[in-house]
This record gives sequence, C-alpha cells and structure tokens, in this order.
Amino acid sequence: MFGLGSQELLVILVIVLVLFGANRLPQLARSLGSSLKEFKKGIDEGQAKEASVRPPSAEREAPPPGERTCRQCKNALAPDWAHCPRCGTAVTQEIGPGT
Repeated sequence: MFGLGSQELLVILVIVLVLFGANRLPQLARSLGSSLKEFKKGIDEGQAKEASVRPPSAEREAPPPGERTCRQCKNALAPDWAHCPRCGTAVTQEIGPGT
C-alpha cells in the first residue's frame, strides 16, 4: 500500500492520535467519509451530464478517409499517438492491404 509497511502506518497512526486526540478521530473519519461520498456523487453527476450533452458514438459523422480514430470512443487521433487521450485505449497500427 503506497510502499508503506506496518511500522510506518503505526507511526502515522500515533501521530494522528497525538494531533487530533482519540475523541475527535471518529468525527474526523465521519466527515472524511461524507466528503468522499459527496465527491463521488459530483463525479457521477458530471459524467451523466456529459453523456447527455454528447451525442452517442453511433450518431457521430464518419471521419475523413485516412484519419485515425479510437476504436472505443471514436475520438480523432494524431498519427504519432500510441494511446487515446480521451479514454486511454491503446491504439494499434493498422496495416493496409498489400503491405
């Protein structure tokens, strides 16, 4: 876990106990959990809004001949890119007929 061993985690726990006190730790954990929950909720809402604004990939126009596109998200790709910047899918070099 992040390159930390059990001894390092124990030292961090002791430091947190000294800084915040044993009485405040449950409250701190609850607030951290609710913050994470709100953050994930915001991310999901943003993705849902983006999906509703962006047209489905099936309705997108066909790219001009010779232009590379990502097979997964149909994003236009530069000739020297090895991965799609939008979805991270690895781009394979297509070999044309006769080569």
